Amino acid sequence: MIDVTHLSKSYGSVQALRDVSFHVEAGEIIGLLGPNGAGKTTMMKILTGYLQPTSGTAIVDGLDVLTHPLEVQKRIGYLPENAPLYPELSVQAYLKMIADLRQIPEAEQPACLSEAIYATNLEDHLTRPIGQLSKGYRQRVGLAQAILHHPKLLILDEPTIGLDPTQIVEVRHLIRRLARDSTVFLSTHILSEVEAVCDRVIILLNGEIRADARLTDLETSPDIILVMEEDRPGTTAALRALRGVRRVEVTSSPDGPTYRVRVSDGQDLRPAIYALARDQGWPLKELRRDVRTLETVFNELVTAEGGKR
Repeated sequence: MIDVTHLSKSYGSVQALRDVSFHVEAGEIIGLLGPNGAGKTTMMKILTGYLQPTSGTAIVDGLDVLTHPLEVQKRIGYLPENAPLYPELSVQAYLKMIADLRQIPEAEQPACLSEAIYATNLEDHLTRPIGQLSKGYRQRVGLAQAILHHPKLLILDEPTIGLDPTQIVEVRHLIRRLARDSTVFLSTHILSEVEAVCDRVIILLNGEIRADARLTDLETSPDIILVMEEDRPGTTAALRALRGVRRVEVTSSPDGPTYRVRVSDGQDLRPAIYALARDQGWPLKELRRDVRTLETVFNELVTAEGGKR
């Protein structure tokens, strides 16, 4: 659905994107994650044909965004960070206007409008002026206009920004429902947003991709956690001597001495560590692979990025 190759974008001396490449299959829910200023919105605007890249290519559904912008836009539903709403119009009048702008045939408009309205639970607010709606319902109107024409690709830029916790949960459920029929490309700087909605995450820092993986793969670590009932002399040295161990970190916890074994080559060292513990007679309490959260991964990447400057 999306093929981005060596994409770069500069605003004068400021480089917003630097040689970015990634591929998105149809049906995926992708989270584009990064802090403010990482280049997320620039990426979204290039994919929708609003901005031209300085170099590189962006292909959507087999069409080059630069040479076929109108054809690409027909296939995209887009909700920018600030939804393009007209506060003086009623919900119904606004969606009818969008249907006309999308050139949806008159005969098909009732069905398209009905589907979008019920998908976003707007049926009780059709006659209300948009300006009188809560932030959450205005966001629903923005989503309704984005899905009105049954797009193959749904691009959402910070879709829950400014919403209260209840509204955020509602919009997340809505995005999941919409993903049954469209590929979803979601930009956010909120880690929990990606964890709740997305299957895969692309982490963008300073205009460059620092990670691109499924959440389950990204959060799985080869490192081993070893907890013992009491400390034993020589434990750290014995662990360091194992092949594939990069380093060993020791901390105290309520459960007992805790060893984090950093693995260098990704292999599963649990069998070797268990055999070592048995041979040494260590009072083993727990032996498991470390499981990282998305927050841990993100903070590690941000810290590493800061060290490069």
